[in-house]
Formats: sequence, structure tokens, C-alpha cells
Amino acid sequence: MTYEFDAVIVGGGGAGLYAALEASQTAKTAVVSKLYPMRSHTGAAQGGIGAALGNVDRDRPEWHAFDTVKGGDYLVDQEAARILSDDAVRAVYDLENRGLPFSRTPEGRIDQRRFGGHTSNFGEQAVKRSCYAADRTGHMILQTLYQQCIKNDVQFYDEFQVVDVIMNGRTVGGVVAFELKTGEIHTFKAKAVLFATGGFGRMFRITSNAHANTGDGPAILARAGIPMEDMEFYQFHPTGIRGMGILITEGVRGEGGILRNKDGERFMERYAPTLLDLAPRDMVSRAIMTEVLEGRGIRGDGKIDDFVYLDATHLGRETVEAKIPDIQDFCKTYLAIDPATAAMPVQPTAHYAMGGIPTDTHGRVVDGTGAYNGLYAAGECACVSVHGANRLGTNSLVDLIVFGRRAGQHIAEFVKGSDAPSVSPDADGAARKRIDRIREARNGDGGNPADIYSRMQSTMMENVGVYRDDDRMAVAVSDVQALREEFSFIKPQDTGTDFNAEILGLLELENLLDLSLLTAASAKNRTESRGAHSRRDYPERNDDEWLKHTLARLTNSGEVEIEYKDVDISIWEPKPRTY
Repeated sequence: MTYEFDAVIVGGGGAGLYAALEASQTAKTAVVSKLYPMRSHTGAAQGGIGAALGNVDRDRPEWHAFDTVKGGDYLVDQEAARILSDDAVRAVYDLENRGLPFSRTPEGRIDQRRFGGHTSNFGEQAVKRSCYAADRTGHMILQTLYQQCIKNDVQFYDEFQVVDVIMNGRTVGGVVAFELKTGEIHTFKAKAVLFATGGFGRMFRITSNAHANTGDGPAILARAGIPMEDMEFYQFHPTGIRGMGILITEGVRGEGGILRNKDGERFMERYAPTLLDLAPRDMVSRAIMTEVLEGRGIRGDGKIDDFVYLDATHLGRETVEAKIPDIQDFCKTYLAIDPATAAMPVQPTAHYAMGGIPTDTHGRVVDGTGAYNGLYAAGECACVSVHGANRLGTNSLVDLIVFGRRAGQHIAEFVKGSDAPSVSPDADGAARKRIDRIREARNGDGGNPADIYSRMQSTMMENVGVYRDDDRMAVAVSDVQALREEFSFIKPQDTGTDFNAEILGLLELENLLDLSLLTAASAKNRTESRGAHSRRDYPERNDDEWLKHTLARLTNSGEVEIEYKDVDISIWEPKPRTY
């Protein structure tokens, strides 16, 4: 079946819904999503949106931009960071006006709390900048934007997995999708296509990401020949529930929670004496792993699955129940622990991709020769780059609402002056061949996809985790290349068409394997430490050689080719990062 729209948004999370809402002002718009939008991973974002409203502490967008650049270890494009911080204020008030139920100060203003790496006056002291709705901020964003999209007659195609993008040279023509309900292939023609498919944390064994976060957008475009930017930079959030990875929001530490080792010591005093537990996430994750590896984890055996405590007991039951009610419920459910009376066992968890599809500040997909016509990306699957080598807490939701909104506004103008795309009758041919190849396999014998999935996650977790070195990353590259070859022999057991979740899972696994290779190869290539990319064999940041973005291209032969592009340092000169 073929559909025709002015704009097709792939993904129903915060960035996709905001883009759809803005695009639908002038364009006939569809959202194609493998999930019901209210199940998108934006709903898992707990702590808040960073915006320099100044409702609690004196604040300015310029200070927010500086913290973003410094927190990203100066790999952030600085004009993009300025846009992020300026537009954050406008976007937050827009969400408020559309009905988002923010938590309030006694005076009735949007309340704000502290988050890691956010300061006033260019690093002078911590500032309360995070606007929040208890610890359900992301869920409230989805509620608000989805209702507004329905009001604007945006068309939704839920449980449709996009498997290919239609390109005519450098001009987009639409996408091809696999419908889970029927197994049928559908073509969506469009003047503009935006990918907002989220992250790809499922490549790691311990992750805060939902099972649906399989990097579908970046993998599709990588196979279409578009290079991926800064894939080596993957953030490990310091406080995931031990063994599970489910996130304990930074908002707990923003309210005053303290990280403690087996001796009860507040160990962050050694690593970040000014910001302590609210230092940037890469620093806190490394501090936790250092405590573990030096035998000061709770079990004290120095194993990678050792942990530390996050203590919120001193905050009191009233604060816990009012400010972090969902976290309290998670801990009771999964740990049989009440944070009001007992410390929470935590460990770093794979959380957020700083890299992804390269875009400009309007969301247009770009490469070394310029922008593609009608092709956009926004949210975690995109790389603007406003996160650089390490994303600050709250800036994920800022990224969604600022650049999802900006991309949607640009699409609304773009489609008004564009003709309907010319799409060939066999535009879905490549997608059909891909699914047929997965259904039939080469040897008809098959293999165990669960085993491939598990081995991929293990090698990425152990070899491309918080601490890295050349030998370990070489193992990861070799392992993933072997797994990609092994994947080509898998034959599914389910031969049906209706609700064939096995085919969907194999499509997702192939995406993860491709992105795992790009990530491991990019990390091995960067011979320095910067932000979340921490190498034991190259422990120092090297601006002379490595103040540049990586562009990693997946070749038809299964190799990774590396190119580079300059970092925008037009506002602040790179300096050593201290807290």
C-alpha cells in the first residue's frame, strides 16, 4: 500500500511529536512509529528540562550555553549550544501554555532544581535550572504533545517499523515500513522525512534504554551511505539500579542525595570538590568505577558488576514522596527498598548516545558536501552537536523540544515550496529484499539470535564501556564483525505474517550490530580521552590532534571509513575541564 503526505515523521517520542505538531501547521503530516507514541522512551526521562528561567536562582541562557560547552569537553558546536539555551526558555513556556503540568514554586512559577554540571556565572556555583514535573517530566511531555498532535489532525501509523528510506540522489522521497499487524510492506511518499527514532543503548548489557531503543534511524541512514557523527561518545549514567540498569534520576542528587562507598564515605569529595555528586555524568561514572576497581565498592571485590550506594534517607519521607515518587515506587518494586529509609544500590548504566545522524541547527541531515533535500533528524538519534563528548543532565529533553520544534518549523516552510517527490514503482524493492533475506537466510539452517544479541551486548559492555583501551576495543570490533557475518545465516522459526515479532526483532538486531561496529571502530580510532570516551592508554585530552568531530561511514564490505569535520569554537576557547 502507498500513502502520500507532505511530511512523514519517523518516531513518536518527544522530538517526533514536537516536529509533527509544528509541521502540521502547513503540511499534511504523518507519524510512523513502531510503538504507540505514549510508550516512547521519552516517557522514561524523569528529572527535568534545563532552561534558564531564573525562577529560583538568578540565571542566564548564556551561562547554560557555557555549561553545555564545558560539560561536553569542548567538542560541542558552540553556536548550536547558544541556540539550545536561548530556545529552551521559549520552548518550556510553549509547553506550559500547551498544558504541561510543571511542578510549581509557592508563588506559582515553574519550579526548578539542581542538576549535574549546571552553574551560574560561568562555573562560579551550582544553579537550580531544571524545570520538572515531579519525576515524570518526559511522560508529561508525551501527554501534552500527543494531545496537541491529535488536535492538529496529525495521522498516526502505530506499530509500523520503518526499514528503508527512499532517496533520489540527495533528495528524499519517503520511507518504506513493515507493518507488524499484517507483515505487509507500505510505502510513504513525502516531500520531507524526519527521523526521530531515539537512541541505541540496547547494544550494551546494562542499559537504561527500553528494548525498543535499537537505533533504527541511524542504521537505516548509515546503510544509505550517510556517515554517523561522533559515535565513540556514549554516556554511562552513574546511577542505574544495580544489575538492571533502570535509571535512578539525577534529580535524586539534585534534591540532595549522596553517593557513598562501602565505608559510608562521600567519595565525590575526592573527584569533584566543588560540585560533588552533581559533577557531569562522565566524571561521576568514572569516579564510581574507580571506587569499585580499587576495592571500595559495596561488595569490595573490584568486579565490573560491583556497586555503590545512593543515599537519600536524610532527605526525609515527605521530600522523597513529593519530589521523587516514581523512583520510590521503582525501588520498592524492583529492590524491596524504600529510599526514605534505606540507601539504593547503583552502578553506571549505558544511557545516552551523544553521536548519531549529523544535522544542522534546523534539523537538516548534512554531510561533508552540504544538506540533503527534505531529509531531517532530531532528538537522540541526531547529532547537532550540542552534547559533544558528554551530555549534561536535562539537556536530552532540551534537545528534543528545541530541535524537534525547530525542525518541524523548517519542514513547515520547506514543504510549501516543494513539489511532490518522484518515486519509482519499485521504491520498496530493497526493503522487500532485506526482509526476504532475513526470512530465508543463506544456508537455511539458521542460528540463535538471542545468543548473538547477548554476545554483542557483552563485548560492547566489557570492551567499549566506561574505561577503554586499544586492545579491548580491537576485540569488540572483531567480535561485532564476526557477529554480523553470523547474523546473515539466521533463519527465523516463525514463518507467519501476522504479528511476527521475530522478524521485527531480527530487523532491530541487524540495526544494533551495524551501530555497534560504527561505535567500536570510532572509539578505537580516537586516541585521546575526552568526556565519556575515557582511554587508559591515552588518558589525556589532546586538542592539537583531536579537537574535531568523527564522521564514520559504513562501507558495503562491512568496514568503517573515518572522516572528520571541524568543531565550532567561535565563542569560548577550550580550557581544561575542572569542577
